[in-house]
Amino acid sequence: MIASIIDGKIMVRRCLVTFKPFRIFVVGIGFFSLCFLMTSLGGQFSAKRLGDAPFTIRTEVLGGVESRGVLRKITDMLEVILKRMDSLSKLDNTSAASTRRLDELSSAINRFQPVGLVERIQAIAQNVSNMANRVEQILQSSMAQGRAMRDGTSGQCEVPRDPRYPDCPGKVDWMRARWTSDPCYAFYGVDGSDCSFLIYLSEVEWFCPPLAWRNQSNIPPTQHTSPARTAPRQAAFRTDLSVLLEQVGGGKESLSFMKQRMRRLAQQWGSAALRLDSTLQHRWRDQRKILVHVGFLTEESGDVFSPKVLKGGPLGEMVQWADILTALHVLGHNLKISMSVKELHGFLGVPPGRGSCPLTGPLPFDLIYTDYHGLQQMKQHMGLSLKKHKCHIRVIDTFGTEPAYNHEEYATLHGYRTNWGYWNLNARQYMTMFPHTPDNSFMGFVSEELNETEKRNIQQNKVNNMAVVYGKEASMWKLQGKEGFLQILHRYMEVHGTVYYETQRPPEVPAFVKNHGLLPQHELQQLLRKAKLFIGFGFPYEGPAPLEAIANGCIFLQPKFQPPHSSLNHEFFRGKPTSRGVSSQHPYAEQYIGRPHVMTVDYNNSQEFDTAIREIMRTKVEPYLPYEYTCEGMLERVHAYIQNQDFCVPEPPFPLGNLSKPLASSMSTGPLFVPLPNTTALGWAANVTPPPVWPPVSSLRLLASQEGQSCIETCQSARLVCEPAHFRFINNKEALRGLDVQCEALDSESNHVLPAFSVARRECSLQQDPLLFSCAGHSPRYRRLCPCRDFRRGQVALCRECL
Repeated sequence: MIASIIDGKIMVRRCLVTFKPFRIFVVGIGFFSLCFLMTSLGGQFSAKRLGDAPFTIRTEVLGGVESRGVLRKITDMLEVILKRMDSLSKLDNTSAASTRRLDELSSAINRFQPVGLVERIQAIAQNVSNMANRVEQILQSSMAQGRAMRDGTSGQCEVPRDPRYPDCPGKVDWMRARWTSDPCYAFYGVDGSDCSFLIYLSEVEWFCPPLAWRNQSNIPPTQHTSPARTAPRQAAFRTDLSVLLEQVGGGKESLSFMKQRMRRLAQQWGSAALRLDSTLQHRWRDQRKILVHVGFLTEESGDVFSPKVLKGGPLGEMVQWADILTALHVLGHNLKISMSVKELHGFLGVPPGRGSCPLTGPLPFDLIYTDYHGLQQMKQHMGLSLKKHKCHIRVIDTFGTEPAYNHEEYATLHGYRTNWGYWNLNARQYMTMFPHTPDNSFMGFVSEELNETEKRNIQQNKVNNMAVVYGKEASMWKLQGKEGFLQILHRYMEVHGTVYYETQRPPEVPAFVKNHGLLPQHELQQLLRKAKLFIGFGFPYEGPAPLEAIANGCIFLQPKFQPPHSSLNHEFFRGKPTSRGVSSQHPYAEQYIGRPHVMTVDYNNSQEFDTAIREIMRTKVEPYLPYEYTCEGMLERVHAYIQNQDFCVPEPPFPLGNLSKPLASSMSTGPLFVPLPNTTALGWAANVTPPPVWPPVSSLRLLASQEGQSCIETCQSARLVCEPAHFRFINNKEALRGLDVQCEALDSESNHVLPAFSVARRECSLQQDPLLFSCAGHSPRYRRLCPCRDFRRGQVALCRECL
């Protein structure tokens, strides 16, 4: 080994002596390749014979202060390597393994060849850096093994071959080669010895078995151990938002906007909390520890939203996040708010380094609310902890994520892979702005609710021929063909706009439009309270503004899309993890509110558009706000999710092999599903003991779709909603038997349209992978088994017995 060290030192010193006088920038030669040339060609490129070097012309052209600085850094690194090699040569009891590693290093040095004259200078620095890391590894390993021999533990650190831990040997090999790649390993005590690898892989990670000679009682709890359960605390409703406003902080226009919204709606939140507390009969509610990490507003994600708040940029996401924060606070939970990756590190206990290692302790939160940006940041910084704790995460997702896109392997194999999705979460962990994707949970937001006096004043002061256009950015007015329907509108109504501009009127806005510029929220509210019509141009999709307009007594007019816009035919939706097609600018307003408050027409049909305008002028409407978009409605919904949704407890398959006696006996004497009166749906048999689940199976309505129809459509046609949590109760022969399906063949596979059956082929298929249970899936070859459920009046997210 000493000979290897001496050879390596001679090699490095030779290159060091050659490089120090140069201080020039040489393009195209890797560092060790250059050393190889110098030594193999008899030193003809030494500093004493600079004029003979074939690189002289290049150095004259590309040399400079910056280039000399690069080589200065390289020579500094070489000096460090030499010091490490000196340390290695002085080590006693050097192991055979260390000798072998250094021989490999020396051999690698001697194998370097010229790499072509186009290689960038970064390759030189990288080669030196790699050599420095390798020498450091050998030094640390040798020192650690020397300590192990003195401590008498070296014989206790043989890599185990345990079938219960099949990945252990491979992980140890990986650690031997890469443990210096992230400082977090050293933070956890890894020093290059096999003992430290096994301790880390058994006590911090979980790939190797516990070491018998380690005192297990002294091992600190790591992130993969279950945290000790503390006595539950009661969540008490709050009506004061001052603590929340302080937590949100400031320094950004986005945060100022959110805090203004919180203050404006504070009284309504307080009143709603008292009403909900009464509805729940003041029952006990467990207080949760909740982290809210708003990823899209972090500097690390680019935060393109904050600079546009006062310039007509999108506010929908900020509206929703402000309401989520307020709802969680008012419900009485222990809330922490993160608006940067640094804050995220502090709250989670991320070890120093590059994010390869698990957290320093158990997850300190019951729930984490974030978005796709935040989820990506957690993946980069939580290491293996994300996989362990992802069941605690809730992802705020405006447009929804369907199961076929969420399942990483399935999405990759079947063409559903996008830049989003593929996280392998339970699809109900995604939370949407509108209830358009029942595979996900509906989070929503709130609109300001009017009292009876305000409603009367609005109706008395409405200007019958006043229209306000939905579009704050000038780009929204570039719609091709808008001149035609705007001229028709102008014949009947005075047209108002709220388009942002700095110095001069946007040329996209026609001269007959009275543009007020970008209005503060309270002034926009006053404008909407006077206007009769709020008209959309087709973009933005599914924003909060139409609901606010309808709540202020406007009729919302929007374009019909034929065919529906989706990722298949429209650039805006391309890459989003959903196949959903939107039939209008605001499908929720069209389907859940409808006439007379919402009219959806073909803007390309002048006659139809003209008729709609005249009908709007004749129609009188009252301000209307769906209950689910009131403060009380949102509090009710979020409360139900927090108290009942638990994705960390594995859901056992159904029917169970070890059924309880009442359930087993009842199933043996009668059907599991029975016909319900006045409907074609089947329900849970009354004589069968229901499993203790949420939503309760009493809400289940079993239907069969038509070929090519999704369960979303099937349930909606029966005035029900698809409930993905109920799929596991109908993924069986009993459901097929209850629907009188004739199966000559029955199999199971992983496909997002299952469970389903083919009438023509008499084939039946059950779902093999629970992550692929999908309300949205459809196929022209199959009729699907659909788990529909009832819902509370004005609250589609909750069944009648869900509270």
